[in-house]
Amino acid sequence: QVRLVESGGDSVQAGGSLKLSCEYSGFSSYEGYMGWFRQAPGKEREGVATFSIGGNTKYLDSVKGRFTVSRDRAENTLYLQMNNLQPEDTAVYYCVADIAAGSWWYLQPGQFPNYWGQGTQVTVSS
Repeated sequence: QVRLVESGGDSVQAGGSLKLSCEYSGFSSYEGYMGWFRQAPGKEREGVATFSIGGNTKYLDSVKGRFTVSRDRAENTLYLQMNNLQPEDTAVYYCVADIAAGSWWYLQPGQFPNYWGQGTQVTVSS
């Protein structure tokens, strides 16, 4: 079965950087569309960045230029490099995957993939 395991969450000060990792299994790198979602306290879940089978990416407007999503096919790992973190980036970050690039991959609000990791907490203080 599909398994997604995130790591790398931490507490940092504004302007700092973190790199999240997601080790995945249960599908090959040539089958799965993947990405990162987040949920802040009291807010809806939102898509942050997605990565296609062919290496195309999408980003939430508020993270463009600061976050970079990448995948290491040999290691079956998805990454999210986050630079210049701001307090509004505070959230639980989830690694996600699906075999189809539906509306969720295009970061349409309210659309979600089928597979989720357990989440990792990112806290940014001002």
